[in-house]
Amino acid sequence: MEPTPEQSPHHAYPDHWEADVVLRDGGTARIRPITTDDAERLVSFYEQVSDESKYYRFFAPYPRLSARDVHRFTHHDYVDRVGLAVTIGGEFIATVRFDRIDARGRPASAPSDEAEVAFLVQDAHQGRGVASALLEHIAAVARERGIRRFAAEVLPANNKMIKVFRDAGFTQQRSFEDGSVHLTLDLEPTAESLAVQRAREQRAEARSVQRLLAPGSVAVIGVGREPGGVGRTVLRNLLGSGFTGRTYAVNTSFAAGLDTVDGVPAHRSVGGIGEQVDLAVVAVPADRVPEAVADCGEHGVQGLVVLSAGYAERGAGGRERQRELVRQARSYGMRIIGPNAFGIINTSDTVRLNASLAPESPKAGRIGLFTQSGAIGIAVLSGLHRRGAGLSAFISAGNRADVSGNDFLQYWYEDENTDVALLYLESLGNPRKFTRLARRTAAVKPVVVVKGARHSGSNPQGHAVPVSRIPDTTVSALMRQAGVIRVDTVTEMADVGLLLAGQPLPDGPRVAILGNSESLGLLTYDACLAEGLRPRPPRDLTTAAGPQDFRRALAEALADGTCDAVIVTAIPWVGENGEAETGEGEVLAEALREAAATGPAKPVAVVHVEMGGLAQALAVATSTAGPSTPRQAGPPTAQQPQPLPPSDTHAPDPQPQPASPPLSDASATGGPRTGAPARVEGAKGASVDRPGPSAGRIPAYPAAERAVRALAEAVKYAQWRRQAAAPGKVPEFLDDTIDEHGTARLIETLLGPGPDPRGRPLTHDEARELLARYGITVRPALTAPDPEAAVAAAAKLGYPVALKTTAPHLRHRADLGGVRLDLAGENALRRAYDELTDLLGTPAELRPVVQAMAPRGVDTVVRASIDAAAGAVLSFGLAGAPSELLGDTAHRLVPATDRDAAELIRSIKAAPVLFGWRGSAPADTEALEELLLRVSRLVDDHPEVVSVTLEPVVVATQGLSVLGASVRLAPPPARSDLGPRRLPSY
Repeated sequence: MEPTPEQSPHHAYPDHWEADVVLRDGGTARIRPITTDDAERLVSFYEQVSDESKYYRFFAPYPRLSARDVHRFTHHDYVDRVGLAVTIGGEFIATVRFDRIDARGRPASAPSDEAEVAFLVQDAHQGRGVASALLEHIAAVARERGIRRFAAEVLPANNKMIKVFRDAGFTQQRSFEDGSVHLTLDLEPTAESLAVQRAREQRAEARSVQRLLAPGSVAVIGVGREPGGVGRTVLRNLLGSGFTGRTYAVNTSFAAGLDTVDGVPAHRSVGGIGEQVDLAVVAVPADRVPEAVADCGEHGVQGLVVLSAGYAERGAGGRERQRELVRQARSYGMRIIGPNAFGIINTSDTVRLNASLAPESPKAGRIGLFTQSGAIGIAVLSGLHRRGAGLSAFISAGNRADVSGNDFLQYWYEDENTDVALLYLESLGNPRKFTRLARRTAAVKPVVVVKGARHSGSNPQGHAVPVSRIPDTTVSALMRQAGVIRVDTVTEMADVGLLLAGQPLPDGPRVAILGNSESLGLLTYDACLAEGLRPRPPRDLTTAAGPQDFRRALAEALADGTCDAVIVTAIPWVGENGEAETGEGEVLAEALREAAATGPAKPVAVVHVEMGGLAQALAVATSTAGPSTPRQAGPPTAQQPQPLPPSDTHAPDPQPQPASPPLSDASATGGPRTGAPARVEGAKGASVDRPGPSAGRIPAYPAAERAVRALAEAVKYAQWRRQAAAPGKVPEFLDDTIDEHGTARLIETLLGPGPDPRGRPLTHDEARELLARYGITVRPALTAPDPEAAVAAAAKLGYPVALKTTAPHLRHRADLGGVRLDLAGENALRRAYDELTDLLGTPAELRPVVQAMAPRGVDTVVRASIDAAAGAVLSFGLAGAPSELLGDTAHRLVPATDRDAAELIRSIKAAPVLFGWRGSAPADTEALEELLLRVSRLVDDHPEVVSVTLEPVVVATQGLSVLGASVRLAPPPARSDLGPRRLPSY
């Protein structure tokens, strides 16, 4: 909304204060500054507020606003007087205002840093979290304008408003004065206020997804009059899934006398239905979508699934059409899946929703699946269904202009019907938020991700989100840090998901291998070694082994305390006539299920080669054999967290399914397996019951490599879970050697007034001074423009010295001859100087420097940089061309903990060099970890430090030496993960 000429030209309309927010009930609303154009809206809003609410606001009967009141409440300077409104459908539902005051409570201007604040929420919208969202936004506005405290007067009977202030998490003081409660809030964010904000965000966004997945009624807009077409297909699939709610068919072209289509009520508009519609599936051409959205919004529809194409995937014009679609839907409080979506499925027996183009709903199960690609969604959905895997929900979000994978992580975090979350992502709209949500969700259930478009450097058509410039290897490392299981293909995603959905987490990497083929056992053994597992020698049962031999061997392996998981290998039995025997696959499946059900809770996977009927029998025979005794899992502890495998709550199909074609992917298994329920922390800190080891579905794989890779991912995830139970810390002792405030003043001086948005690199001396304030000592390097200057520098530093070029094309390139080490005297130094200038160029081109020699050690590199989308990243690797060539660099998100620093050093492939490889003395890794933590603190405390490179860092047996440093300062990029809650707008 544009300002009017009456508003002060010195304080332009702050459009960056506009925001879409999700409310407590899952609906959306818009927050924006109030302008002089809002007089009629304000009057209309006030007329709909009850007398009681008016009394609470003004402390007296106040039936209507005077002309003077209206002028006062709509004219603001956006500095000392600010008003915000919450709107739905363009109309006000709530307002908040602050006025800057002095110490005596009188109107004031800056530098006064206190303001009086007052709220008013329409009665029909109270209880939706409107005031809480408004408080977050008005507090952020106040901080931006230099206000540090809010003062509020609240009547004692106004319990709702008192609770809003009390629950915000800000530091506050309360007193009772003159019949009212006087509240003072310190607006500086606290750990508690941030936790409150994120807990509210989780509940609201999860609720918004729940409203989409569990509607009480669905209208399909664009149902054709004849069979065929997208709308008619979705309607048919809705009916075929047995949707438990009401269904309506809508098409503006329906004849006036048409009452039903496919047996459901037919209407020409949503408004003509005359009943509440919770979800609308829009399947009309893009140019008719705005009309359909308006019809839905004006009649109370809560959410939309837009299947229509013709948006951002079609270029600039389509992107603008997509933005307008989102703006229009949110203005009515609706959220959108799509556009260009494939649809959504919820298999819960209380819903049975198939609002998609998938002709058949998957079985009910414990896996949640989110994809950004319709084609990939179809393939994964079909493959999982063919292998007997059940899903709790399926979402194919298309261009995901609004609802994204982040929203579904919020939902799945506490969804009791989902034990494993699978996501195919082609872009990350908010990487900071994704890693935060993924870390929290992964602490209670596995999150498996395939990232498409990894190497293109741009987002796929239709994904109008910021592009992150960090390499894909860095993205993968950051996902691992957050506990995300990152795999490369959708086949691997299915393989890993099936194992995690049906098996407990392993306690370690020790693997027992048994089977009736020595060769297949050896292949499995080799695959385990390649994946970093610790396999025991394979146990060959010989080709004469029968199903009961397998059962006994598996039971023994599970009971063996020296193994953490078991892989069973099986080939067909050959009869006396040389032909493979039939029917043995089903018998073997029964024997394996019996052994797994009665043994200790350890993961079991099966590798089969042309074993007819085995995979199918494991996948579908879920009700034929119950365990004689439950497989109990121990209670969750920091050392051994309780796995959260599923417990299938839906009645299994007792009838065998038709045999499918030879499997190219893993197959789910069946077989009841029970266990003790696990207790995990919910979002509110309360314990939530989740099923223990579930129906014991043993996954079967047609190749040893695939089974082993899935198991290896489960081992790494289980290790992450154990470590996440006791997270690392930022050592407090660092605070004594860090000058945070002095560094801030130095940075302000170095950037100067009106800094260049592109920033500036620091000189060597400036970088040394800045780093020294965080306890990072860089060895001095003295310039040597001629031999005499070099000799003078060496005399000052003391021999032996190093002579190095600092020209950009030669920096850190010892392989090009730009470095001379261990120069013990003047003659050696002069000779080295002449060699460098003769071979490589003039002193002006080479920019030589002299530096005192450091103790011998391992040359390493420490870097930190800020990506506008992903945030600050800390990196570590060995110095030199081999590490760069092989990409042997580890990464962690900032701020790094002591555990992050230790893992960072140990996670590179060349890490053994630091720990006494080939009999060498181990390097001082404790000093290296401390250096990493100091760099992390520096960039975390001062986002203006957008890049730091320490190279080389020579790590000796005792201590380390930083020989080179480069630092770049710039105005800090905007943070998308801080500030008040808001939906993204791309």
